[in-house]
Amino acid sequence: MENDYLDSVIKQFEYYKMLGEETFSQLQDDKLFLQYNDDSNSIAMIVKHLWGNMLSRWTDFLTSDGEKAFRDRDAEFENDIKSREELLDKWNEGWTCLFDAINSLTTDDLGKIIYIRNQGHTVTEAINRQLAHYPYHIGQIVYLGKMLAENGWVSLSIPKRNSQKYNEYKFSKPKQKRHFTDEFLNNNKE
Repeated sequence: MENDYLDSVIKQFEYYKMLGEETFSQLQDDKLFLQYNDDSNSIAMIVKHLWGNMLSRWTDFLTSDGEKAFRDRDAEFENDIKSREELLDKWNEGWTCLFDAINSLTTDDLGKIIYIRNQGHTVTEAINRQLAHYPYHIGQIVYLGKMLAENGWVSLSIPKRNSQKYNEYKFSKPKQKRHFTDEFLNNNKE
């Protein structure tokens, strides 16, 4: 059962990584850096924050506090990424750090105590904390992407006005375990 937890966590993180990447692919480069006002974040700033958080939380995950001395959280909210390539490098570096850490875990690790800002968490709690945090920010990325897409937004879920068609398709198939790729969605994007 516990192996199912780690497998499920990996699939969930992969799904949210994909949502971010599908959003980036729909935007012109300049839209990735657009900041509506001084109190808002650009997509690049959100990516930079996720990158900083991931490197801090997942580096030496089992052996050091998740808030690393090298992290400069305030700088994560400076809009200074200069290119799509730099944005994608940070994005991929953060996710690689996360997946390397999770893939090294065993079920025996799940009950161990790790610290984030000197506060104890079981490994399961620490993973769940990030599994709530990252989708929050990736939702912001997707929301911004929908507003900034100039060539029309291609839905990343069930497209508007297609719920009935989607349900008919899903209920026409035998029951199955959930997969994060969906051939209906891949073939019926707006």
